[in-house]
Amino acid sequence: MVEQGTVRQIATLVEVRAGDVILEVGPGLGSLTLALLEAASGVNDTRLVAVEIDPVLAAELPKTIAERVPGMVDRAAVVAADAMQVGEAEVGTPTVLAANLPYNVAVPVVLHLLAELPSLDRGVVMVQAEVADRMCAGPGSRVYGVPSAKLAWYVSARPAGTVPRSVFWPVPNVDSKLVSFTRHDAPPTTASRAEVFQVVDAAFGQRRKTLRAALAGWAGSAPEAELLLRAADVDPGARGEALTIEDFARIAEARQASRTK
Repeated sequence: MVEQGTVRQIATLVEVRAGDVILEVGPGLGSLTLALLEAASGVNDTRLVAVEIDPVLAAELPKTIAERVPGMVDRAAVVAADAMQVGEAEVGTPTVLAANLPYNVAVPVVLHLLAELPSLDRGVVMVQAEVADRMCAGPGSRVYGVPSAKLAWYVSARPAGTVPRSVFWPVPNVDSKLVSFTRHDAPPTTASRAEVFQVVDAAFGQRRKTLRAALAGWAGSAPEAELLLRAADVDPGARGEALTIEDFARIAEARQASRTK
C-alpha cells in the first residue's frame, strides 16, 4: 500500500485500546505497521507483533520501525514465520488482528488464527472484494458458503469499507474491501467444532443438491441424512446456503446422538 489515508483508516478501525496486543500479518515493507504503531503510541500498555513470512522483509522491518517511530521500538516485535503455522508459542496472546492479507489464503489464515489464538477478540482485515463479500454473507445470500459459515462459528463479520486499486503499487487487477469482526461465543452444542465443520464442508460440497443428497456421503446414505436432518429440525429439502451455523451445529449433534444410542 502506498497511500497513507488507507493505512490510517485501518489503524483507526482497529480502535487500539489500553492493554491491546496487535497482531499484524504480512507487514511487508511496513506501511500499515507504522500506522498501527502511531495509533498505539498514545495508548497505555499496547504492543504490536508482526508476522512476516519473507525473511528478508522480516529482517528489514525492525530497522524501518527504529527509523520512523523510534519511541515504539521496545513495543514492537517481528516474527519471521508463516501465519498459517503460528500459535501462542510464537506470538503470545494478541487481542486484535490487523492485516492486509494475500487473497488466496485470506480466509484460511483468519480461521487458523481464530482457532489457535482464543485471545483474539476483534480485528480488521483487507481482502479481495469477493472474499470480503463471502466473509460477511449471511444465510440466503448467493455468496454465502463455507467461509461465511465457518467464520460465523467464531465471529460476527461486517463490511468496513472499500479500498480502491490505486492505493497499491503495483496496481492489482482486483478490488479490495475491509472486513471488521468481533468474536462471540460458539454455538451451544455438544458437537465439536471439527464435527460441525465437517457438516458445513459436506453441505456446500454439492451446492445445487438438497441437504438430503449433499449430506448422504457424510451420513452414510441419503435416508440416514434425512433422519438426522429431521432430528435436528432442518428441512431435508433445503440447501446449505439457507442454514445458520447453529443449524449446522444441530445436525452434527444429531449425528453424535444417533451414535450413542
